[in-house]
Amino acid sequence: MSLLGRPLLVLLTLLAVGLPVATALVWNRLGRRRVVRWSARTALLVVTQLSAVLVAGAALNDYGYFYGSWSELFAAGASSAPVRTSGGPSRTAAAGGPAVVSTSGIRIVADVGARTPAQWARVGRTLAVRIFGAASQLASPAYVWLPPQYFAPGRARAFPAVEVLGGYPGSALGLVRHMDYPGAVLAEVGAHRAAPVVLVMLRPAVVYPRDTECTNVPAGPQVETFLAQDLPAAIDAGLRVRPTAWGVMGDSTGGYCATKITMDHFDRFRAGVALSGYFTALHDRTTGDLWGGSSTLRHLNDLEWRLRHQPPPPTSLFIAISRDERGPNGYADTRRFLALVHRPLQVTTMVLASGGHNFGSWGREMGPAIDWLSARLGGSVTAVTTSGPPARAGR
Repeated sequence: MSLLGRPLLVLLTLLAVGLPVATALVWNRLGRRRVVRWSARTALLVVTQLSAVLVAGAALNDYGYFYGSWSELFAAGASSAPVRTSGGPSRTAAAGGPAVVSTSGIRIVADVGARTPAQWARVGRTLAVRIFGAASQLASPAYVWLPPQYFAPGRARAFPAVEVLGGYPGSALGLVRHMDYPGAVLAEVGAHRAAPVVLVMLRPAVVYPRDTECTNVPAGPQVETFLAQDLPAAIDAGLRVRPTAWGVMGDSTGGYCATKITMDHFDRFRAGVALSGYFTALHDRTTGDLWGGSSTLRHLNDLEWRLRHQPPPPTSLFIAISRDERGPNGYADTRRFLALVHRPLQVTTMVLASGGHNFGSWGREMGPAIDWLSARLGGSVTAVTTSGPPARAGR
């Protein structure tokens, strides 16, 4: 049974309702000896309370997509093992399963949601993929969304591409279904405010459960190399995208990563978007030592330090935040970063009058952010057409 979805919630809810009823029915039938009776009653009360906690936890996870599978929940199957890739394209098909297409950097595993050409022409095509990094020797699952225009007959058009990063621990599937990035792009394209783009959606914790803050860790995982070099190279080689029209956007930890990647790799990424991002890499039990004792590396991953002590990069950022976001990485931190900005770095800001560090706020920011990013990536808005009205693509 999947960790996400209605079946698990229904099962846990039935247990949470049924256990108290069963407890009441057997309360006075639990043995004659006092020790046995009270031990059994205590155990039943603990199990009953635990069932309620499990329902709440499952519902919260289903809402936030913090863990996408049982292996993620129990920290198994982390994608930190080195990989090696070579060779050209190949195609195989498992008996009774979808065709699996592979190139040297990307393996397409399955379709998610829309499965027919007629549906793709209306809402685009979402693919579950696995991306392999030649330089970093890392691999990560991701979801790729191809817009309806990708399937226009008689055309071989190349599209801008956007790397979308969630928070920590996050879930790549949450970017597709809960935040519904494909649906947000469809809405903006349908309103002629943005041009179609290819989306590559994943969580920044490539070596989960460790949170590397999208950093190349000395003698450790080279996550920044994977996200900034390997991933674009794999997508460039396997899909019709424009290598010179890459952007990156994310929320929370993904927002920090998007800002850092844009500043570090402005030759590859034209622009970046941070929704409730922060500007100094976190350091806690989930990150471990990211710098190998190097103060230089620590400073270079502090984006405010860099603006104080180094020339700013010639790139563009979109920074969105709510005035209600408190704490060391909230609105006050964003104001400090913005006060340090000077040319050639250009920053567009969006400040919500109210809202927290949550999906509701990010949903209000996504449309303007997508429009801004589309303009920076040079997509054509006036030529956009779709077959049928916009619809939610991630289901």
